[in-house]
Amino acid sequence: MTTAVAPRTASDAVVMVRFGEIFLKRGNRRHFEELLAKNLRAAIGAPCRIVREHGRVLLFDLPLGAAEVARRAARVFGVASVSPAVVLPPDVEALTAAAVALAMEAAAAGAPGPAPRTFRISARRSDKSFALDSYGLNRVVGRAVELATGMRVQLEAPDLDLGVEVAHERAFVYRETRAGPGGLPVGASGHVGLLISGGIDSPVAGWLAQKRGCRLSGIYFHSFPHVGDRTKEKVRELCAILARQQAGMRLHVVPFTTAQETVRDAARPPLYVVLYRRLMMRIAERIALRIGAQALVTGESLAQVASQTLPNLATIDAAATRLPILRPLVTYDKNETIVVAQRIGTYALSVQPYDDCCSLFVPPHPELKCTPEAAERAERRYDVDALVAAAADRAEVIDVAPEG
Repeated sequence: MTTAVAPRTASDAVVMVRFGEIFLKRGNRRHFEELLAKNLRAAIGAPCRIVREHGRVLLFDLPLGAAEVARRAARVFGVASVSPAVVLPPDVEALTAAAVALAMEAAAAGAPGPAPRTFRISARRSDKSFALDSYGLNRVVGRAVELATGMRVQLEAPDLDLGVEVAHERAFVYRETRAGPGGLPVGASGHVGLLISGGIDSPVAGWLAQKRGCRLSGIYFHSFPHVGDRTKEKVRELCAILARQQAGMRLHVVPFTTAQETVRDAARPPLYVVLYRRLMMRIAERIALRIGAQALVTGESLAQVASQTLPNLATIDAAATRLPILRPLVTYDKNETIVVAQRIGTYALSVQPYDDCCSLFVPPHPELKCTPEAAERAERRYDVDALVAAAADRAEVIDVAPEG
């Protein structure tokens, strides 16, 4: 007969963090785990003890409570999933009692929603010397839960999934698993400059770059007074959402009015947007090199707007000669980008009305197949180097704190 466990205290609580892709890193895995632990500390924003153990990161001493710590940890890149758990000695009777207690809590409170009628035990044993293997744990613990609660076992899509894990020195029981975003810890792949606007695409591109381990610095082109300061504030707010993944973000606000007006007055209207983008790439590259970034990231897709045809993208790329240009959204259609924006929390802000410098002075029929040679001929009418240097040197730097 299984006895109930004593009421749990904060010292019994742990948050288990599982990672996926980091397992593939072999010789560099320790470095990735240390970076993940650093990012978890920053995301939690309160002191807790972090232990790396048996392919898990364990979070102990949880001042915010297990549920809140799990919520914050579950949005950190590199995390596959997170479970608030009870930590116990590796003892069959203790594990069984804890599992029964969690099942009874779920039955009393709903898990969430209606009280669960079916359950399964998902056991994992990393300590191969433990008395029971995974099948034995499933059977013994499952039978105790069945007798105590009246729920029946159902292996496919049960109402309640109780996890039991046995390590060498301790064991864990849990009933909730939150999916994480996966990917690599931010910082693992270096530092990049994100060309960000107030729209939907560029924040999503930045988030996807973070997912591949890139730390972001924002570069925003502001054409005041043609573009109001509300747009600058909106971009800062979007950066604050992205900054949650990296404990803060630096935003460079580039004064772009003089450059745009110069292009408007010197070039043929069909070339305006490509010429704007070439200046942006040069300015962004200069800022990125200055701050030690190793690439530029944009929200451009392929053939979504006139400036994004293959010839135009090639002509734009030719202006930046020292850094690669990454386009995470190159194969996305707009609906796919919107789905990601909604999931990461930038969509509602991005769709608020805003002015965009690239929409200024745009002709009804922009050039679709501009060549580098045609762009260079147009650029001989103004001093490209002077415009780039002036804009980059006058950029305002804003330190953006993470949104909560």
